[in-house]
Amino acid sequence: MAKSFPHSFEVCNCHKVTLGEIVYVVKEKGAKSLDDLAKLTDAGTCCKCCVDASCDIGEEKMQLYLTQILNKFNK
Repeated sequence: MAKSFPHSFEVCNCHKVTLGEIVYVVKEKGAKSLDDLAKLTDAGTCCKCCVDASCDIGEEKMQLYLTQILNKFNK
């Protein structure tokens, strides 16, 4: 994740979940997995394009994926 994203960056377009919301549930609520993120934010539960590049079916690829965010915090 070389690029810096603002907390207002929308990671999950379907449910309008921002990076800030995801960081909050990881740091404050202990989310450690995609299932945790789904339960706490609904991110990644609709079209799943935001989960990772292999799930991204859109013509224009996402800039940031849930798996990238989790990997950064779960090192």
